[in-house]
Amino acid sequence: MTPARATTHAPLSAGIARALAALRRIIGVPDYDRYVQHMHAHHPGCAVLPRDEFMRERMADRYGRPGNRCC
Repeated sequence: MTPARATTHAPLSAGIARALAALRRIIGVPDYDRYVQHMHAHHPGCAVLPRDEFMRERMADRYGRPGNRCC
């Protein structure tokens, strides 16, 4: 890929990444990178969960309460 071509695709790639991130938030997919950024910005003294533990907690929170399921 030529340098000129790389720069023309950069805005497109960034736009696609933003759209995918928005779609994930809409459908409720946990965003670990966003969680890490939030923890560093707002809770600097607190420990950050490892990715697998973060995902387990988010899924348990989402599906563990009665009334949060369709079936």
